[in-house]
Amino acid sequence: MRMEQLTAIRQLIYNGKVEEALAALDLLLAGYSNTAKAEVAIPATEGAKAAPRWLAEAYYLRGNAYRKLSNWQAALNDYQRAIDLDPASPAQQARRMVIDILNFYHKDMYNQ
Repeated sequence: MRMEQLTAIRQLIYNGKVEEALAALDLLLAGYSNTAKAEVAIPATEGAKAAPRWLAEAYYLRGNAYRKLSNWQAALNDYQRAIDLDPASPAQQARRMVIDILNFYHKDMYNQ
């Protein structure tokens, strides 16, 4: 069920309905409770916590939504949460890209 919700949210982000996607993600993440921990979990690896499979994906998608809004700090925070939950998450690459973007912006400011 949650993976279906995440697929719909991914489509919202793709279609430019970022605020709607953020609201749905915030609702989904707020609903995460101790009962959700009984779901199929990503195996805990060194430095990672066991978590439901959908949770890392939700943080990754919320990071993408914040990135589209140029809210760099919130995007980095959510990408890091996704990485903490699932070190194999695509959030690894997304986080590096945001850092590269920010480094480029800062260099550009110094060259004006």
